[in-house]
Amino acid sequence: MSFQCMQPLTTARLIALLLPASLIAGALGSQHFGGLYPCEMCMWQRYPHYVAIILAGFAFLPVPLRLRYLLVLLAALAIATSGAIGLFHAGVEYHWWEGFTACSVVGTGGTSLSDIMSAPLVRCDQAQWSLFGISLAGYNALFSLGGAAAILFLCKTQRQPTRNRA
Repeated sequence: MSFQCMQPLTTARLIALLLPASLIAGALGSQHFGGLYPCEMCMWQRYPHYVAIILAGFAFLPVPLRLRYLLVLLAALAIATSGAIGLFHAGVEYHWWEGFTACSVVGTGGTSLSDIMSAPLVRCDQAQWSLFGISLAGYNALFSLGGAAAILFLCKTQRQPTRNRA
């Protein structure tokens, strides 16, 4: 295999690993350092990113090229799934449609009744933060769907390995 043949897949692997890792880091940072508690749908958006990180991580192991390719494609699918959930959540926040749930409560670590009652109530239909009119769910949708499209494009441009004919 020449370096030219491997380059699109290598770039796709990097995007498949770094994009969800950076989005998760941003979500956890905004939660733990910014005081933005996630609602139920915010949490739903995180799970596919965790899966994508694991799949993309395995794609960096010394595995056959076809398996590496498959792992990157599956990671792109997981990233796109998070983007689709983010798009749905953004639509709920902008009141374009009804959500499955209106609110959720984030646990604070305590199990007493006073801990439960003092936990912050986070509504899924109200954006806690926005920039240029786009909520965090909206940004997740934009970055995740755009990143998944870029990964799929790079995988499509990757030439399939050919068997050596001797």
